Amino acid sequence: MKESIYIDVRKEMTTTEGKNMLNIRREISGGDFICLVGHSGSGKTTLLRILSGLLTPDEGVIRVGGKTWFDSTARINLKPQQRSIAYMFQDLALFPNMTVAQNIGYAQRAHNPTHINELLDIFGMKGLATQKPGKLSGGQKQRVALARALASSPQILLLDEPLSSIDQEMREALQSEILKAHEYLNSTSIMVTHDLPEARRMANEIIKIKNGLIVETDETDHTRIR
Repeated sequence: MKESIYIDVRKEMTTTEGKNMLNIRREISGGDFICLVGHSGSGKTTLLRILSGLLTPDEGVIRVGGKTWFDSTARINLKPQQRSIAYMFQDLALFPNMTVAQNIGYAQRAHNPTHINELLDIFGMKGLATQKPGKLSGGQKQRVALARALASSPQILLLDEPLSSIDQEMREALQSEILKAHEYLNSTSIMVTHDLPEARRMANEIIKIKNGLIVETDETDHTRIR
């Protein structure tokens, strides 16, 4: 059974409009694909960073399955490397001095060449294994970053506007790749996007955040692109 995520956190945020408070209470079913939508500064990326352990809430609780990742009262705060998460950043953050295969393998706790080869095959990059990021197209870099996110076989895949910097044709192709990754990983995925049609195509639930609060949720028809 896939483990659910329970979030009940508060965190003061500094936005272009001044101070605001992120105040999120939500349970996410294991295996869901969730899209977070809302204006810049609403708290979407802040929530991803809190889940990943890169940002500490002022107070609250995060539990994944039966394990507590954060509890301000009990003073529990697992480090990012202690949480079974993968985070695909908006800027991709590939290592320019490493090859494609080395970038993917970097995320693994124990080096597993077989798993790296599987990921190269899934994303059609076997011929690029020895190339460095500087020689790749934008879409190829996106695929490397996605494969690297999967390399550690995380429980939760976090995606922060991963498709914002590419053209529409490549964007639609990579939407399919991300869904393929979600199904391959058998994980729970949470993606930030400003594109509501994209969210409707990809997610089984859309959560709208405004001024740090969940203001609307919308279950989609579970349609998946192939």
